[in-house]
Amino acid sequence: MSGRSDASKILDDEFLQVRAKLLDLAGRLDRLGRAAGGLAGDDARLRQIHEAIRVLDAEGSVDRARRVQMIFSLPYDQAWRKKFGI
Repeated sequence: MSGRSDASKILDDEFLQVRAKLLDLAGRLDRLGRAAGGLAGDDARLRQIHEAIRVLDAEGSVDRARRVQMIFSLPYDQAWRKKFGI
């Protein structure tokens, strides 16, 4: 046994993919920032993106995937079947 923790092994396996996704996200946010007219801070989509980034940045945070998913999700509506005629 190498003595390496599972977390270290996971980081070894995932680092380049995570790095690539972060670089992709940074590039997309840069394009938004440079775009003519820009997006105002009152754009709900941009607020969601920034809120999700804060969740990802929270040190020691757990359940990040669920929390980020909920930022982009609508609240559950028990009457959804009726609204869609199902």
